[in-house]
Amino acid sequence: MDNLPSRKTVLRAALAAGVAVPAAIVAVPALARTTTGTPPLTPACDDGDDPTPPQMEGPYFKPNSPRRNSLVQPGTAGTPLKVTGYVFGLKCLPLSNVLLDFWQADNNGAYDNAGYRFRGHQFTDAQGAFSLTTIVPGLYPGRTRHIHVKVQAPNRPVLTTQLYFPGEPRNNTDALFDPRLLMTVRNVGGGREAAFDFVLNVPQNPPTTTPPPGSGTWAAGTAYTAGARVTYSGLGYVCLQTHTAQQGWEPPSAPSLWRAE
Repeated sequence: MDNLPSRKTVLRAALAAGVAVPAAIVAVPALARTTTGTPPLTPACDDGDDPTPPQMEGPYFKPNSPRRNSLVQPGTAGTPLKVTGYVFGLKCLPLSNVLLDFWQADNNGAYDNAGYRFRGHQFTDAQGAFSLTTIVPGLYPGRTRHIHVKVQAPNRPVLTTQLYFPGEPRNNTDALFDPRLLMTVRNVGGGREAAFDFVLNVPQNPPTTTPPPGSGTWAAGTAYTAGARVTYSGLGYVCLQTHTAQQGWEPPSAPSLWRAE
């Protein structure tokens, strides 16, 4: 069992592939986590696990950052970095429309306190995914390399935390460093790619394992494109954005995906 993936790992792979998440995966306890001898990353979503741990805000947060997925501007110096991931609730179901507000140091380790360089916010999509284009932050005096982020699901408290890079010498001397907040990072061409999944303290009910009665023409596992029409419980709906349907995203429960006719 030690080499079997957690439910979150399976869910992440399914979401990335654009396929429906099997209901059985989210309705049973997580499988044993992989044992590698290194500290675990953000916890898998099995019952009893804690959400992604918080960290201090630090002195350089600024509200009202611009909404954008890329913090890179023409002529930006530094190693390109793309950070991707998903935001899950306590039952491993993806959370859409979650606010993520990022801020970080520039290539020289300096924060822009006059403007909004290397600051920006975005929202997760219907699959709970986010993507940030930036650079590897420079070293700030007394700290290891890190990226700040605030994460907030609709009508829920804000999680303030920091993301870290593996293999950094200062990880061993930074009093704030938390190995649970390590991103998975790899070198790609002249840049780097990183991945991290957040788990928020948001209660969720797993989807049922049987289709609801009177579901009409809507069916989990079907790939729908914008403009497609279905019926559900006697009502007609129009698809608003392309997605692969899964239980829990029925038209009445997913107004971001379906509009009643």
